[in-house]
Amino acid sequence: MNREELEKYYDILDYELIPAYGCTEPSALAYAAAYAASVLGLRPTRIEAYCSSSIIKNVHSVDIPNARTLKGARAAVILGALMANPEEKLCILQHVTPEVLEEAERLFAEGFCTVSLVPDVDGLFIRIVASTESDNAEVEIIREHTNVSLVMKNGRVLEQAKIRSEQDESVPDRSFLSVQGIIDFADSCDIERIAPVLENQIKDNLAIANEGLQGDYGASIGKNLMDMYGRGDVRILARAAAAAGSDARMSGCVMPVVINSGSGNQGITVSVPVVEYALKYQIPHEKLLRALAVANLVAILQKRTVGNLSAFCGAVHAAAGAGCGIAYMLGYGYEAMSNVISYTLGTIGGMLCDGAKASCAAKISQALDTAITGLQLSVDYGKSFHSGDGLVKENVEKTIDSFGVVGKYGMTKTNEVVLETMLEQESSETK
Repeated sequence: MNREELEKYYDILDYELIPAYGCTEPSALAYAAAYAASVLGLRPTRIEAYCSSSIIKNVHSVDIPNARTLKGARAAVILGALMANPEEKLCILQHVTPEVLEEAERLFAEGFCTVSLVPDVDGLFIRIVASTESDNAEVEIIREHTNVSLVMKNGRVLEQAKIRSEQDESVPDRSFLSVQGIIDFADSCDIERIAPVLENQIKDNLAIANEGLQGDYGASIGKNLMDMYGRGDVRILARAAAAAGSDARMSGCVMPVVINSGSGNQGITVSVPVVEYALKYQIPHEKLLRALAVANLVAILQKRTVGNLSAFCGAVHAAAGAGCGIAYMLGYGYEAMSNVISYTLGTIGGMLCDGAKASCAAKISQALDTAITGLQLSVDYGKSFHSGDGLVKENVEKTIDSFGVVGKYGMTKTNEVVLETMLEQESSETK
């Protein structure tokens, strides 16, 4: 693999594997609101948020770090607008002080912020309009949690993405990714070049996993898995540790997570099990780092078509990525990794995403169980799914694409119905 090809992979890892505090959708809303407030230059007297269904759905039930009982899109927007520190990006919510929270609670009660659904918009879309009596500022984010596509003040465009399409120049190209290419990259890349981002992922994601195993967060899926089955089986430990990280994160734990595909849960899922297997099998550290590169890139490859947000639970992609990372680390190659992906997608592809909340930890556990089973079936028993088994195709890239098309286009209406049902339930419970 030549230097130019290697640089493309490095760019993706650098872009994707960044830290975030709390669920990334509230963080993205807070970031956009902070950006708009900073452009306005004054504290807004009112603020409006216009969001896709995926954003509203993912913010609806999850706990926001440092926010006590405040939840939902309005809370995230208000907190961001009060802090007006967009340079913190997805780490913005770590800076919520008691004074900011007290003011946010007052503004929340007064209706300072409104949130509106933008119909017929897929994936990730946020538009924030912050106003005073005489001025207004607008910030728009599309597709990626920090991908600012438009900045305006008083109707004048200050910043605009050069290419507002799937080929936006601000987002690294992913079209060249393939399973074999990822393996070749992991074999030949400069370990010193990939080490910084992956070391951060190990440190931060293991820390929150351990916090989840020790504390009492949400439904304590990870902690209870350990209680039920013990630490003797690495398959259980890998599932439990990853689930525990999600337990803590979905309950507002104020610890950073290095994300994948815009998601902290996916960042935890794709990395923690690989580390647990490395510890169990005493894998050399360099081999672990190369395996984590495989795991992260395989997860990103699968998200290429479906996008960062949809009704298709991203834990499925991340778990398949983790399975491939484990396979690579244990010395298995292209065939085993292809079988892991096809088995995982073919078994639980289309697992429903009904927003970020405590049950995400259970979905992570089940997705990892599927991926690990797929790996064992392939390497221990020589078994796999074959072309024609539903959406499974003649090669792994075509299988990924077929599930991606279903996730992006086939589940668009599903996403809308999920949100409608969530909001209807909330309305009936408050009557």
